[in-house]
Amino acid sequence: MKGVRPRVKVPKKASAGDTITIKTLISHPMESGQRKDKDGNVIPREIINRFTCDFNGENVIDVTLEPAISTNPYIEFEAKVPESGEFKFTWYDDDGSTYEDSQKIDVS
Repeated sequence: MKGVRPRVKVPKKASAGDTITIKTLISHPMESGQRKDKDGNVIPREIINRFTCDFNGENVIDVTLEPAISTNPYIEFEAKVPESGEFKFTWYDDDGSTYEDSQKIDVS
């Protein structure tokens, strides 16, 4: 989908064992499939239906999103960081597209 853009905010540094807050936002129209266009035709559903986050290859969060979620879904969650590494974020679209971002964190 044209214009879809993920944004992620992860702290750059933390201490081992800290719990950090991660904020994600993806620009997406999130069409529910329940509205009609000006000609009365149902606009097909097209939503981000799943969001995952992995840290150093281990799953942190896996969320299923439903049509009632708002445009430009924002997800905020906490994660404990035992070591330095990389968070990988993936959003899954109804049309089969995936959108990815990654952020590194330095843990001392």
